[in-house]
Amino acid sequence: MEMASLAPSEPTAKPGKPAKHQFLNDDQTRPFCAFRSSKNTRWLVLAAMALSGLALLTACSSDENKPAENAKPEQKGPELITGRSAFQKLYVAARGWNQDAKPYRLESVVTSDGNGQDGKWAVWRGSFASATQRSEKPYIWSGSAADGAPSRGINPGTEDSYSASNSSTQIFDIAFLKVDSDQAAQTALKHGGDKILEKDPKSPVTFICDWNHNTNELVWHVLYGTGRDDAKLKVAVNASTGEFIRVEK
Repeated sequence: MEMASLAPSEPTAKPGKPAKHQFLNDDQTRPFCAFRSSKNTRWLVLAAMALSGLALLTACSSDENKPAENAKPEQKGPELITGRSAFQKLYVAARGWNQDAKPYRLESVVTSDGNGQDGKWAVWRGSFASATQRSEKPYIWSGSAADGAPSRGINPGTEDSYSASNSSTQIFDIAFLKVDSDQAAQTALKHGGDKILEKDPKSPVTFICDWNHNTNELVWHVLYGTGRDDAKLKVAVNASTGEFIRVEK
């Protein structure tokens, strides 16, 4: 009698269908692998494109925030102001030097920024003295854009000794300075200045303000020229009232 075999028998697959646990051969797995490879390649391409786009945006943003290397600083024009406006700036600086500092002269400085016919200049110089310290110190205010002019703002000068007995450096109280340089210019026009400008429309008009110890008054000297020496006309105007005083020799 034949004995049944104890070895497990292989399941019989139905025709046309693979067995339940039957492995796929190479021909059957090839399409699946190709699909996965194609899908991975597509993701890699998309990732590379995204990274390239991000790098481009970052570079553009960096270039926008970077200042232009060859850009020149903007050239600022001159600031032309009247004598009293400049004096207020100079006086504050002088009081920082000495609390008892008082002015004895205010004068315009000629530059190529203007001609002063309207009573305004881009540079003004104020001279101050301290009686207690027996010293004097000039200060310059500048709003000039001209070559060789003092730097913009307040420029202190060199301190020197001061003598109260010197008639040309008599200090005055700032309360006397009520009339500005533009008003003094208008007064001077009515007393010969208009004729000077008719002959020479480009003539500079300069200003000096100081104390007249003989008449005890503060005076604007309106000079039709670059200074006292070459002035074609010198007109004295009261710096407290604005009244015409005289034509100076």
